[in-house]
Amino acid sequence: MKHSKKILLLSALLASFAGTVNAKSNGIDKIKKAGVLTVGVKDDVPGFGQINQTTKEHEGLEIDIAKAVARQILGTDSKINFVTVTAKNRSAFLNQDKVDMVIATFTVTEERKQNYDFSDVYYTDSVGLMVKKSSGITSFKNLENKKIGVTQGSMTTTTIKNAAIREGVFITCVTYPSNQTLKDALDHGEIDAFSIDNSILHGYLDDSVMILPEHFDEMKYAVAIKKDNSAVTKVVNEVIRTLVKSGELDRLLVKHKLKY
Repeated sequence: MKHSKKILLLSALLASFAGTVNAKSNGIDKIKKAGVLTVGVKDDVPGFGQINQTTKEHEGLEIDIAKAVARQILGTDSKINFVTVTAKNRSAFLNQDKVDMVIATFTVTEERKQNYDFSDVYYTDSVGLMVKKSSGITSFKNLENKKIGVTQGSMTTTTIKNAAIREGVFITCVTYPSNQTLKDALDHGEIDAFSIDNSILHGYLDDSVMILPEHFDEMKYAVAIKKDNSAVTKVVNEVIRTLVKSGELDRLLVKHKLKY
């Protein structure tokens, strides 16, 4: 009898373990059951994720990647729900299962790898700075005692502060909720420079501003997925590798003006 109980207990433990493993890796089944892929994206980043003011539809490189993932999982890109996220809330949305994945200029770091699974990298960038042409600022050294605008929750603050330490320049970082509010702040003279990834700055270029020549750090963008969701990560990687191998990723970079 005792032997039988031990066998039953062991069977229960193994079943529980198998259930746990399956729960961690069956994200694809969950998406298929829901019948829709929910993706956290940006709506204010030209080239990556933004709202077309004419069609009111999402567009950009990351939108096209999300659609490719939806086609792979659900057989169509019509069954996709885009949820607007910011640098500040995208992690919370992923943790709270408000989205299946985040494709929103999310930079891979060793610290973030402890909390999320990341796909293969689909874009590599660096941090830059935009200033008004009329400011007379032509290099990072000219930013002594200036205000630098950065987005809330982004890696930019750390990058720019470290750059300032290395260059011996005293700066003040001021946070804003979005890229557009940063550009507006620069236009209105609230800040002296707008700092974020270089390719994003290019989306906000106009005749009144310029991008400084200095670039800092390497920013690698990847799809962020909830930790230990191996099935979803595998499918996303298959999609990205196919886009790279076929040359489609390069075509998308040109299409969205992300190749300079």
